Amino acid sequence: MAYSIVISRANRQLTLYQNGKIVQVYPVGVGKFSTPTPVGRFQIVSKVPNPGGPFGVMWMGLSQPHYGIHGTNNPASIGQHVSHGCVRMQNSHVLALARLVPIGTPVSIQ
Repeated sequence: MAYSIVISRANRQLTLYQNGKIVQVYPVGVGKFSTPTPVGRFQIVSKVPNPGGPFGVMWMGLSQPHYGIHGTNNPASIGQHVSHGCVRMQNSHVLALARLVPIGTPVSIQ
């Protein structure tokens, strides 16, 4: 079961693929114009449940230091350009995603 993630900054969507086929599409919040979400190819390098602060119920760190995919304590921010560069998800969505994808999952941000 090879998973991969593609994040569209323009559409503010995270698409989960399994073996090249779409499994799920989630709405996300992305970086503000002054602190944009980085573009490129990364990997999930860590998973931290209940990280505290504004990160909701799960933090999945990317291979780009200080950036990650995480939950939020502000669900109204989903679908917006609001973060300091991270990708925000509804808490229920980030938990579902974290259960499926292992450390090392490729993440492409466009």
